[in-house]
Amino acid sequence: MAEPTPRRNQPRLRPAPLLFEPAEAAADPEHFFDLESIDDPRTLLDRATELTQAFRAAADRAMEFQAMAAAQLADPRRFDRLTAADIGRRAEWTEDYAKKMVEFGRDLMRGGGETE
Repeated sequence: MAEPTPRRNQPRLRPAPLLFEPAEAAADPEHFFDLESIDDPRTLLDRATELTQAFRAAADRAMEFQAMAAAQLADPRRFDRLTAADIGRRAEWTEDYAKKMVEFGRDLMRGGGETE
């Protein structure tokens, strides 16, 4: 798993919307957000770039929520708190990475994370 890379001084990207695909299109392994049907390489590059940015922004945002959840689970005030090792096992992280995510989550919850 990659290390968290908070970008505190960079504005959060506003990605192109990810439109949900119809179930029959999603079932086709060759189908990917209708990119395979775009013939013009300029249009294909533009749309593929939009999707790449959208997925990156979504992954960054999801990672922030992971970090906040990890911090909440590790909160010593919780009677059912988890250790970094327990959080790591649950999220499929190493214990060291879980510790970093807990600290990152605490920082986010204190308001020290990214600003929009």
